[in-house]
Formats: sequence, structure tokens, C-alpha cells
Amino acid sequence: MSLSQPRDIYGIHSVTMYNRSNYQPYGILRVLGNSTLNITGETISLQGGSSPYDWNVQSGAITAEMTLNFREYPNFLFQVLFGADPTEAGAASATGEVTTLTNVNGTSCQDATTGIASVGIESGENANLKFTKYIVKAVSATTVDVYAMTNVDFSRGTDKEYEDDTLKLTSTPLTIPGTGGTVSLTDYGVEFTGGSGTVDMTIGDTAEFVMKPPYAEDTEILVGSPDACIPQFGAYLAAQKQGDGTMWTIDAFKVTALGFPLGMQEKAFSESEITAKLSYDAAEGGIFRLRRVRPSAGGCA
Repeated sequence: MSLSQPRDIYGIHSVTMYNRSNYQPYGILRVLGNSTLNITGETISLQGGSSPYDWNVQSGAITAEMTLNFREYPNFLFQVLFGADPTEAGAASATGEVTTLTNVNGTSCQDATTGIASVGIESGENANLKFTKYIVKAVSATTVDVYAMTNVDFSRGTDKEYEDDTLKLTSTPLTIPGTGGTVSLTDYGVEFTGGSGTVDMTIGDTAEFVMKPPYAEDTEILVGSPDACIPQFGAYLAAQKQGDGTMWTIDAFKVTALGFPLGMQEKAFSESEITAKLSYDAAEGGIFRLRRVRPSAGGCA
């Protein structure tokens, strides 16, 4: 009788993270790089006297770690690894959207009576909305300069450029009219509505808002809340199906991991890697379960 075919594992297909309480999946990772399950043990040696060798060796602590390399960022990752709560827009927006103007320094920039009452989208200018955070700065009692945090979307609609290295957009300050009048930031689709009374802002005060162009998807994730709760989770890994149909899975019952890097490399897709700890699950009686199936039919041949 000849030797049997060696059992090998090829590639990686997916990693599913799931809730340990009810086993409901959080979601699946498919764009994966090199990922490894490492089981390493410590050995305790008995040494003494003139012997250059150990008198005895016994097993010490065993550490189980899982390294996951992924190249996609679904919302559930931020929930599971940061304890964050991603917010998705309920529907696509054909018009775009602007966030509420909020004071940053001082209190006079955004004021319903004596400052800028609100910021909105200029009628008919939706195609010119550029995605960035805007900063409004009072440069006199009635005028403001406007700045943009990035020019990544300045080619949308009418091409625009910064005025100078301060990232200012206004060649001359905008005059904010009183009694509810409006003024626009040309070719940005931004419209400011003045307060209901006489405008009287404090020089140097600032406010901020974010403009979003018409969008198909819109996600916002606040990371680092003191109320964040980072859960332990289960992880179900599947190796790539082989040509003869052979499949391997690893079910890690109790996994702990905190955070992940958000890389932005030059001319490259972002890639993150985490090292997660596996611990004993009393209900399952172990730390993970490994399964291998080679179907009687279903391979490529």
C-alpha cells in the first residue's frame, strides 16, 4: 500500500467575524493577504550542577495568536475593533448635503442674529459642490474669509484653486449681509445666510462646516469615544478551495483584538494587519476547531 497524498493548505478565501453571544456574523472579509494562526509554547528547563544539558524539560505557557492582513474596510471592522458605531446615510442624495455651521473659536461667527445664521447649497450649483471641510474666519465685523482643508475634489464642476498657501478660497473677503440676506462662494455651491439683525462678528472668530457633493454612499465613523465598547468576537477562517475540492476551515471561538492601522501608501491600495489573541472558551472546550473536507465530487477535475 502506497503512502497517502500529503494534506496541504492553500491560500485564504475569507474571514468572518461573529458575535460570541448568538453567533450572528458581523460581516466577512474577502480581500486578504498573508494571514496566520500561531500557536507557540514556552518550555521550562531544569538546570543545575555541572551538567551542560537540561535535566528535565516541561511545558510552560502556550500563546495562541492570529495575524490577519486585510485590504478592505467594511463598517463592521470599526465596530468590532474600535468599538465605533458607523453611521450610514439612509439613501443616496441627488442634491448633495451640507452639515450645520458650528462655531470653533469664539461664538460670533455662527449666530442667528448678529453673525452667519446658516450655510446652505446655492440654488442650481449642486454640480459645483466639492467635498471638504470649510473654515470660515471673521476678518471684520461684517466680512469673512473662507478656507478649505483639502483640494482633493476641486476639479468637480468648475475647476478651482487655492488663493495662496494659507489654503484661502476668497480673493477678497465675503460680506455677510444682515436681515437674512445671502452671499455665495462662487463656483463652490456654498451660500451663507446672514443673521436676522445687524451683523457684528468678532475678528478672529471661526466656524466650520462640511460640504458633500451628490452621493451614492455616505458613511461617518467616530472613533475614540470614551463610551466605546470593544467586544470579544469569534472568527471563522476559510482557506481557498483546492482543485480537488478540498476545503479547510478554522473556527476560533474567543478572539480579542484592539484597533488596526489605517495606511495610505503612495500609489498603492491600503493594507492593514492586526495581531489578535485567542483564549479558552469553556462552552466549546478549546480555543479553535479545525475542519477539513474533501468532497467526493465537486473539484475542478
